Amino acid sequence: MAARQLTPRSLHAADLRGLTRLGFDATVGITHLVESMHHAIASLALPIGAAPRGRTRGITGFVYGAVRTSARGIGRGVDGVLGAVLDAFGPRLASVASTAERDAAIAILNGLWGDHLHETRNPLAIPMRMRVDGHALTLSRAALREQVPDARSRLLVLVHGLCMNDRQWTRGGHNHGRALARDLGMTPVWLHYNSGRHVSDNGDAFAQLLEQLVDAWPVPVSELSIVAHSMGGLVARSACHAADQHGRQWRRLLRRLVCLGTPHHGAPLERGGRLVDAALQLSPYVAPFARLGQARSAGITDLRFGNLQHADWAGRDRHAQRIDDRVPTPLPAGVQVFLLAATRAAQLGGAPAALPGDGLVPVASALGQHPDPRHALQVPAGHQRVVAGVNHWELLGRRAVYAQLRRWLAASPSPRRRRPQ
Repeated sequence: MAARQLTPRSLHAADLRGLTRLGFDATVGITHLVESMHHAIASLALPIGAAPRGRTRGITGFVYGAVRTSARGIGRGVDGVLGAVLDAFGPRLASVASTAERDAAIAILNGLWGDHLHETRNPLAIPMRMRVDGHALTLSRAALREQVPDARSRLLVLVHGLCMNDRQWTRGGHNHGRALARDLGMTPVWLHYNSGRHVSDNGDAFAQLLEQLVDAWPVPVSELSIVAHSMGGLVARSACHAADQHGRQWRRLLRRLVCLGTPHHGAPLERGGRLVDAALQLSPYVAPFARLGQARSAGITDLRFGNLQHADWAGRDRHAQRIDDRVPTPLPAGVQVFLLAATRAAQLGGAPAALPGDGLVPVASALGQHPDPRHALQVPAGHQRVVAGVNHWELLGRRAVYAQLRRWLAASPSPRRRRPQ
């Protein structure tokens, strides 16, 4: 069946306000870019070398400044009018359910520019929530009894990847969470979050949200499992690190973590993006275009090497990171961790690391392999699997992937080791 297209009817009133803000932000950014090119040409800069500092002066500088000021002023005015409309009709408009097409479009915007949306308080920024069937859960015991009437003690949380959302776990009529509920008696909930924020920021928020979820769950939680796809595995590992630091109670309940196609040590596409940035900086006449590439989100740049902690990026230019100097983050203690990688190769053969990846994530990265032993994840062979003939998104729907998921999650967890203090 053909995918339905996003139409204006799919959008909410708040989306118009958010898109308008984003449009005026883009106008200001493009004005900066054009002025930088104008300044380089007017300065008669050499073809190769650093771009001249500063901005245009005189009447030219006044014009560019006036364009920026006007764009900001008009943007504030339009935003105020739209805000008044939303205040007047907000309760009625808020009751309109979101469509799958809208959720997909908003997820892409958040993946690309989600840090900017969050920092500017744009209505398009996705707030982190637990959801079921696309509906946000209210994390109180009374509300959860109504929203999840069949809640059981075995809790499963599924975490999506970059530019995706919780509804996209359903592929070709199959949903790993629903199937595990049917076959293993787990109760699934799906995390919905802004994938453009730093992984560590999302990890902190996820750790807090899990604490609220477990505390409000209608029945006592006997065990918690997390299944994560792509970036979601980094967010889950970051949440475990944050939970250990802050003594979150849910960490005692976490038994299994399964990562599907997670770039534990980064992805080539983002490293290629950094090289493009560097190449554009070689000439002052094209250097302004580097700003377009550097508008990509913090979540995307975290995928260069697989950043998990604040220390991996804080206090530095995230676009300039050239070497893997992350703080080593071990796997969560006392948890069975399973790593599944995909290769587009039709058949398996030879060393897994030599196989082509899934189109986005190399096999070695998905299996946690790293030449530096401080970063290598050292997962037992029985907790690893490579599936052939599968791309990155097909990990969500292939039978072979689900069969392995079911085997891993059905096995009795080994006795928990005591976590280091």
